[in-house]
Amino acid sequence: MLGEIGDFIVTEVSVGIFALDKTYNVLVWNRFMADHSGISAENAIGRNLFELFPELPQKWLSKKIDSVFVLRNFAFTSWEQRPYLFPFRHNRPITGGIDYMQQNATFMPVRDADGEVSAVAVTLFDVTDAAVYQSMLKQAMAKLEESSSRDGLTGVYNRRFTEARLIDEIGRVERYHHDPFSVVLLDLDHFKQVNDTYGHLGGDEVLRVVADRVRGVLRDTDVFGRYGGEEFLLMLPQTNREGAMVVAERIRFAIGSETVQFNDTEIRVTSSLGVAVYVPGSQNVEEVKQQADEALYASKRSGRNRVTFYEASQAA
Repeated sequence: MLGEIGDFIVTEVSVGIFALDKTYNVLVWNRFMADHSGISAENAIGRNLFELFPELPQKWLSKKIDSVFVLRNFAFTSWEQRPYLFPFRHNRPITGGIDYMQQNATFMPVRDADGEVSAVAVTLFDVTDAAVYQSMLKQAMAKLEESSSRDGLTGVYNRRFTEARLIDEIGRVERYHHDPFSVVLLDLDHFKQVNDTYGHLGGDEVLRVVADRVRGVLRDTDVFGRYGGEEFLLMLPQTNREGAMVVAERIRFAIGSETVQFNDTEIRVTSSLGVAVYVPGSQNVEEVKQQADEALYASKRSGRNRVTFYEASQAA
């Protein structure tokens, strides 16, 4: 009676169960495995598992099974380590972004009357729901983290994130002796007048357009953040004075080469920029920002709409 109950449970339970001998021949193949693989127990039992499923990770799986025979103990693998053993289809919505059933697997030693391990029983658990939910949670957390590092109006990085990246870059330069990086501070000329004339909606449109124009000039590795109001900060990794001045001039031209269309009005926009280079071993974040800021105000004092590189003589 107990044997019949055990056979019934193995057959009907909604978990994959199969057993293998030392040569990986199938000894048990329950209904779950038959339904999802399309191979009946009659056609599976007595056959070599890797001949039945040549797509299985044979080197990894045989090592896992062999370890149970040798160590005479349980083994386990989760979907987070290996998403699945068998490429079984699932019935969840495809919007979950998961093509195959995600599986946890437990490998159990089966002992004979003498206590020797004569087979390994494998239970395969369908954990697709948990994987989908966790994937959705990770995506939501990533979006939340991304949004927390972005300026809501322009979409560029915010001040907090930009300063954190500056600190990281200083650490890399000091630790790995990378080439120096440059900092560019950018300020829109007479922006208060733009707000006074066209209102804050007009000013917001100018900021959005300027951010888009600057992005079009930068490399993927460059960091571009809104530093406050109409001021932006750029960090250009592995860029010396000459390279930074070229980039800054391109930015200045991109901003001022065309007017900004706002409703039926064209708004003329120019910018002033200050450039400084981080010198390894002799500066911190505040010092290199201060130098770029002094260069920026030198641009403004010289008539605006220009780029200035920091010189010690500019310091107050």
